[in-house]
Amino acid sequence: MMNELVLHKKTFQELTVDELYELLRVRSEVFVVEQDCVYQDLDGDDQQSIHLWLTVGNKVVALARVCPAGTHMKEISIGRVITTERAKGYGRQIMLDAIAAAIEHFDAKHIDIEAQEYARGFYESVGFKQSSGTFMLDGIPHIKMTWIRTTDR
Repeated sequence: MMNELVLHKKTFQELTVDELYELLRVRSEVFVVEQDCVYQDLDGDDQQSIHLWLTVGNKVVALARVCPAGTHMKEISIGRVITTERAKGYGRQIMLDAIAAAIEHFDAKHIDIEAQEYARGFYESVGFKQSSGTFMLDGIPHIKMTWIRTTDR
């Protein structure tokens, strides 16, 4: 079906050139252009990460990456979380898929994120708890949040 939500999950090495281009294009569109934030998106962590994205038709509607411990952060982390269409549940879905991928690929028991402060409630809704005070990252207030696995799923 054309309007079906489809999850894609690949390592960096599995990505096609076109897929990589589209993921980087969307990241740039949202973080650099829409949020007017100049920062180094290509940080060297993509090569070790699991990349997830949701499409409807051929349009990327959400994406995230799962970084193994010791890459982006000391613990396993989820980052570059984006939805291109708001208020449709795609952000929640990509976060649940990212948590599942962190468990599947890295046996995650602890996941950290650097969340934009305004999104705290969103991340709390998928099981994260604030674990730091506010700090500035790329000119935007952020907080560290942590998810702890409570079951042996």
